[in-house]
Amino acid sequence: GSLHGRHCHRQRDRDQEQDKEKEQEQEQGSGPARPQPPEPSLLRFLVCPLSKRPLRYEEATNELINEELGIAYPIIDGIPTMVPEAARRTHKKPPAEGSEQP
Repeated sequence: GSLHGRHCHRQRDRDQEQDKEKEQEQEQGSGPARPQPPEPSLLRFLVCPLSKRPLRYEEATNELINEELGIAYPIIDGIPTMVPEAARRTHKKPPAEGSEQP
C-alpha cells in the first residue's frame, strides 16, 4: 500500500503545478494587449550596434529608431531586439549616391 500512497502524492503536486500555470495564463490574458515600453533607465544606455549612436524610442510603433541609418529595432515584451537582422528600414528609398556630399 505505501507505493500507492506515494503515487497519489506526486499526482497531487502535478495538479497544483498545472493550476498555477492556468492562473498565469489568465493574468496575461486580461486587459488590452498593449506594447510594453522598455525601461527608461535602460534607454539612456542603448546605442545602435551598427553606428554606436543613441536611439530614439518611438511609442507609436514600439521601436527604437536610428534616424541616421534609417532603421528601427523592434521591442518585444519590453526587451529591445537590437540585432541588424531584426531591424526594419524606415526610409522609403536610400538617398542617391553623392547627393549629401558637395
